[in-house]
Amino acid sequence: MNAEFILLLLSPLFLIAIGVELRKRRQSYSLKEFGLNLGLALSHQATDILAMLALMPFFYWLHGKFAIFSIELSVFTVIIAIILQDFLYYWFHRASHQCNWLWAARVVHHSSNNMNFSTAMRQSLFYPVVGMWIFWLPMIILGYTPELMLTIVALNLAFQFFVHTELGPEFKILGKVFNTPTHHCVHHASNPQYVDKNYAGVLIIWDKIFGTFVSNNGEAPRYGVTEREYKVSFFDVVFTPWRILLSQIKHQKSVFAALKLLFNQPKKLN
Repeated sequence: MNAEFILLLLSPLFLIAIGVELRKRRQSYSLKEFGLNLGLALSHQATDILAMLALMPFFYWLHGKFAIFSIELSVFTVIIAIILQDFLYYWFHRASHQCNWLWAARVVHHSSNNMNFSTAMRQSLFYPVVGMWIFWLPMIILGYTPELMLTIVALNLAFQFFVHTELGPEFKILGKVFNTPTHHCVHHASNPQYVDKNYAGVLIIWDKIFGTFVSNNGEAPRYGVTEREYKVSFFDVVFTPWRILLSQIKHQKSVFAALKLLFNQPKKLN
């Protein structure tokens, strides 16, 4: 798969970044949590590869039957594709914080009390199940090939690895347009004024346009989620959110109420 190959190709850069950060901010790392984050990354990649193998025939069928345009690759069309995918990522990311069904997978990424490059590897194996891939379908319908779509998704995720750190300058000028570590540290914070802000992947402009941008007001971010304290445990981080959600669904009095709960906004306590 093109996407997985790109991430594998970039893995030496990821490891170098982790090594530099480890030397400068060793206190933000623990061997146990790093092992957990690595295990989460590997399980996510495994399920993602299986899901894409299963979905590729559908992607090709959708492209062949419903593509609006026949898009020829050029610098212009690739730039448009990058901007479009980042726009779609913003809405996937925002929906993931506003919908219990998606949050049950997304919460894995936010469950750490630390912020470092290894936190970027902290991903749920349930992303294909909750339907992350559905958000990329407009690219295929517009006329971009499944291969290009997946490649751009991988590049977007690779960029996001480098905003998971408290190291580095503030990037005041670049930060007017691009997502930066400062912006993303705020996104991972559980401080009431920072919760559910800064959903950007690459371009922070989407948050500024749609009213979800907040800058660091001087209060240090407190990382983690407001609902509960998660253990440094693969089972707890990955499966407990689903156990809690299913328990809540069982207590609903009707199918309609259960479905409503499934797509309601998660309760995040301040």
